[in-house]
This record gives sequence, structure tokens and C-alpha cells, in this order.
Amino acid sequence: MLSAFQSNSRKLLFIAGIFLLASSQIFAASPRTNYLLFCSGCHRPSGEGKHPNVPTLVAELGRMMSVPEMRQYLVRIPGASSAPISDAALTEVINWLLTEFNSDTLPRHFEKLSVDEVSEARKKILADPLKYRELHWKPYDD
Repeated sequence: MLSAFQSNSRKLLFIAGIFLLASSQIFAASPRTNYLLFCSGCHRPSGEGKHPNVPTLVAELGRMMSVPEMRQYLVRIPGASSAPISDAALTEVINWLLTEFNSDTLPRHFEKLSVDEVSEARKKILADPLKYRELHWKPYDD
């Protein structure tokens, strides 16, 4: 027979377990939430940026995806590569940006970025994103 103490302890452990499970779901941010937290301060909630200092994330990124080096560019730019989120969360944010703001301009056979791809590219932060962009894509002012 369980004592009152043991019975109450089990109930408290059960409640604590439910709370931990629920809170882990609450704190698991969606890609949109992570975008709003870590990207929208500069790129705005709409992704439109503020020319000439902050590039748009709308339509342009989809066209970039036809160039392999530009897939890496999205991860290697300092704002993305240094965001305080996991590789998996960054992968979700970038794929969300591509499908949310760029679906009309993505290549026909576009494949979403993988966590492994993001993890590898993220290790190589770009010191000069504008130079890299010009070399592999086109100048920002075009």
C-alpha cells in the first residue's frame, strides 16, 4: 500500500512530466517565428528589406537557387550563419523563406536545403557577402 507521501510524489512527478512535455512544444519555435525573431529586424516581416542597405528576400532568392553557390550564400551570410538557432532550425527558416516568399521564382526541380548542407555551409561565414554575390550571381544594385 502506498503512503500518502508516495502517492503525492507520483502525482507531482506525473504533473511535472506533462509540464515539461508541453513546455518543450511551446518553446519549439516555428520557422516563421524564428524568422520574425532573428531576421525581420532588418529584412522586415514582409521580407522586403530596405534598399540599398538590406536586400529583399522576396522573389530574388528563388532565382538564386538555380546557382549552386547561391544555395550556400543564403547560409553563409553573416546574419544567417551566426543566428543563435540550431542548424536544423536555420534549415527550416531558409526553406520557409524560399517557399513562403519565393515560390513563384524557384527552379522547377528545386530541392529544399538539407540540414547537412546547411551545417557544412554555416561553418564558412562570408567575410564579404557582396563580393561573393557579385562573383556568383550579380551585383546587389542590379
